[in-house]
Amino acid sequence: MKGPKIIVTLPKKALNAMKNQLRISLLQCDLQWKDPKANFLKIEQMARTIDQSDLVVLPEMFATGFIMDPEQSALAQKEALDFMHELAKKTGAVVCGSLAVEDSGDYCNRFYAINASEIIAVYDKKHLFALAGEHHRYKAGVHSLTFEVNGFRIRPIICYDLRFPVWCRLELPYDLLLCVANWPAPRINAWDTLLVARAIENQCFSLGVNRVGLDPNSNSYPGHSAVYDGFGKQLCFSQEEEALSVVLGLSKVQKLRESLPYLSDRDDFTLKF
Repeated sequence: MKGPKIIVTLPKKALNAMKNQLRISLLQCDLQWKDPKANFLKIEQMARTIDQSDLVVLPEMFATGFIMDPEQSALAQKEALDFMHELAKKTGAVVCGSLAVEDSGDYCNRFYAINASEIIAVYDKKHLFALAGEHHRYKAGVHSLTFEVNGFRIRPIICYDLRFPVWCRLELPYDLLLCVANWPAPRINAWDTLLVARAIENQCFSLGVNRVGLDPNSNSYPGHSAVYDGFGKQLCFSQEEEALSVVLGLSKVQKLRESLPYLSDRDDFTLKF
């Protein structure tokens, strides 16, 4: 005798997790110089325009712009982290971006990924932009990491890190390379090209969130936030102040690596610090 038929209805978010899909929102905004409250308000307003997301990505130093006096931003780092937690609660997403923070007397350009209850990933920028004097004001990170959302292994990097393929190399397995940036207009072709190159050479999705607007140092930022697949195909792109949304499927990365196993033919070497 057969038992009763049991029907279980799962929440939409659980279904998406089972399907290994990742819904991402990229918030490409004009950052107000050294004005965290104005930037928090802008980001919150932009977040209201997006559909339900699993991951919300903010630009590099989203609270202040790309500053070289980090002690000012560090004063607001608790407020910035509290803001990220609240945004995660409101959106139901993991929220990520970088901040200038103080840590044991040093300053770091630090990436955070935060959900509604806790910090799930912390990464300090490895390659500091010497042309702007970043290496004089900030301490470089030394460790890479990944964090996971809906089955996607995500590798965070920050701006200038994108130029260094060895640092981005798929040694620590990941499915999505995520770059937050303040990348200026004169070198934007490099940004576009390197996002594509990192995707192709690592057979992964690559995602870059840049800012738009002009800072007081006359640096112009044209956006070009985008997502690319492992073939280098562009999945979304913008030059405007807006929120972009895209849905990624993990199976696309898995099938690419299985059908074209280029990664197994790469040169082997040891990286020394």
